[in-house]
Amino acid sequence: QVHLVESGGGLVQPGGSLRLSCEASGRTFSRYAMGWFRQAPVKEREFVAGINGQDWFWSTRYADSVKGRFTILRDNAKNTVYLQMNSLKSEDTAVYYCAARQSALSVIAAHYADWGQGTQVTVSS
Repeated sequence: QVHLVESGGGLVQPGGSLRLSCEASGRTFSRYAMGWFRQAPVKEREFVAGINGQDWFWSTRYADSVKGRFTILRDNAKNTVYLQMNSLKSEDTAVYYCAARQSALSVIAAHYADWGQGTQVTVSS
């Protein structure tokens, strides 16, 4: 089990940028697939971006809605995964969660056992 803490959310104007961070506990962070999900009011939690662990060569995957705008990165020395969000749109407004999975990356939220508390991102003028 891994404990996750997100930070970096806030209010930003359309077209702006934010960087979310997710710090994980544990000594085997590099083996975990890490995913970012988001949930807007009255909507289901959806996959945003993910990055595999070392056994799957750090490969990444993005939702079509964020390709070219968001980038997921991990720093294994700091046990931290980041989500760099550029060209933000109002439809990106949601609570963003990071999740960890001791297996290959998945886009299905139910496949993740460990979740952070979430951080609010609001895109509005």
